[in-house]
Amino acid sequence: MISLKDVIAGYRGIEIIKNIDIFFEKGSITSIIGKNGCGKTTLIKTASWLLKPYSGNIMLDGESICNIPDKKLARKISFLPQIRIAPNISVYNLVMHGRFPYLGFSRIPHDEDKAIVENALEKLGLKKYRNKNVKELSGGERQKVYLAMVLAQDTDYIFLDEPTTYLDINHQLEILDIIKELKNMGKAVIMAIHDLNSALTYCDKVCLLDKGEIVIFDTPEAVYNSREIERVFRVKCDEIHLEEKDQSQYIFSI
Repeated sequence: MISLKDVIAGYRGIEIIKNIDIFFEKGSITSIIGKNGCGKTTLIKTASWLLKPYSGNIMLDGESICNIPDKKLARKISFLPQIRIAPNISVYNLVMHGRFPYLGFSRIPHDEDKAIVENALEKLGLKKYRNKNVKELSGGERQKVYLAMVLAQDTDYIFLDEPTTYLDINHQLEILDIIKELKNMGKAVIMAIHDLNSALTYCDKVCLLDKGEIVIFDTPEAVYNSREIERVFRVKCDEIHLEEKDQSQYIFSI
């Protein structure tokens, strides 16, 4: 489990998130939602130790995260940012980047590393693209390659910043299904996301931020029933139950 206690963090001395108490458990999906500028990205960067907090404690599996060496941490935590420049590299070689925390000084992959990369390519249906340049792929295909790289990194905790942004609906649903599969593999997936319906539908826990502070952190049902989403976003939220799928969907209106 990753837990944050009394965490304050930001940039250049300016506090963006404050009074943060939250935890992320293995085998679960947590969504971080909130209006633009509320601190979603800052929170997941801080929780993954990409951004050092001004104060507070972050624990990783019972150990203070500040005491864990970088290479060991890279075997525990992976982070996929929202904005990435497509590298001039083959799909196979990019996915192999996920194995770097496990390689020695020579950076020469062993048979085990190659097998893990092949498995990641197969799981995400990317074998036919293995020798293709990442620049030549569509946005949805490229996102799957980055997720394959994360899968190859084989961390317990996966942080994703807006993993479905700019994708068409088919690719959005495909990426969300992959995220559910990561959860089923026992990993903790924590994602900042704009799509409120996806947050309430796909996740085990939802964290609603407002002005850098946690308004509510609970199950999707509890967050919906609190009506805090309506207050923060100034929208009306209605739940519709789909009997044939035994699933709820959420409709938002002004």
